[in-house]
Amino acid sequence: MASRVNREVRLAARPNGFPKDSDFDVAETPVPEPDDGEVLVRNVYMSVDPYMRGRMNDTKSYAPSFRVGETMQGGAVGQVVKSRSNVLAEGDWVNSMMGWREYYTADGSSLMKIDPALAPVSKALGVLGLTGWTAYVGLLDLGQPKDGETVFVSAASGAVGSIVGQIAKLKGCRVVGSAGSAEKIARAREVGYDEAFNYKEESPAVALDRLCPDGIDVCFENVGGDHLEAALPRMRTFGRVILCGLISQYNATRMPPGPSLVPALANRLTIRGFIVSDHFDRLPDFLRDMGGWIRDGLIKDEETVVEGIENAPRAFMGLLRGENRGKMLVKIGPDSPLDG
Repeated sequence: MASRVNREVRLAARPNGFPKDSDFDVAETPVPEPDDGEVLVRNVYMSVDPYMRGRMNDTKSYAPSFRVGETMQGGAVGQVVKSRSNVLAEGDWVNSMMGWREYYTADGSSLMKIDPALAPVSKALGVLGLTGWTAYVGLLDLGQPKDGETVFVSAASGAVGSIVGQIAKLKGCRVVGSAGSAEKIARAREVGYDEAFNYKEESPAVALDRLCPDGIDVCFENVGGDHLEAALPRMRTFGRVILCGLISQYNATRMPPGPSLVPALANRLTIRGFIVSDHFDRLPDFLRDMGGWIRDGLIKDEETVVEGIENAPRAFMGLLRGENRGKMLVKIGPDSPLDG
């Protein structure tokens, strides 16, 4: 095993604005050997997510910045190919934050084992992973939607947004979303959105006047910018704004002017930013509920898969451009590494 090569993606330079190929480096290292209590894992899928763009900057945030010259991190699903642990055996599937590399070693007790009945295992990174958990906690715990309310979701066909809309419908809400193409609008309607608009053809302010004439009760914000600026003055009294992401600003070299928060005062709004890792107590409830909804056909999910670790930077940049439908993943290994 030690003679085999491990490829990993490192941050070569901090991006100035939108990332480019030269900001990444694909390096080769020997495949590591596990020590006592450790396992060697061969990754099969890794996730690329918008929050990773913030970690590429040298700024203080809820997660440490990636360091230039070092391997990046992110969610990944892989299979144990060698074990010196009494917790995990060869063939076990695990979830980790050790993405952006083909192989890694870790203490067996530090990894989350995946139910072998889960198929495909990539769902552990999407609808049954961080993506679905974010949608579940953000909408239900912070948004607290009620039957008959109107929920507006920006980036409605994205990985989180598509699930938020479906959960809101399960709770009896009227759901309106935005997306950036006719194809994505159609996808939003497929998964149950009552209305959706193309923000590249119609401004959010005009669209929300048309589609939410009685106002918005819950705004699940993934985009920010003109979307948040349009939503705030259209919030109903005691409305709730959930700041999940602000992807329109992640590549800005100068922060654009922000929206007026006067409506937040006048309408006594609740505006909450949240990081799902603060809500580990809700993970069992999420897995129970989401698993049941999937089995009953009440939640649909979609994946966009790019092949090859060397194409992970391209997949990440494609995500920032909105080229994905649903969850953006990189397939970086065979379906069964033990057989490959």
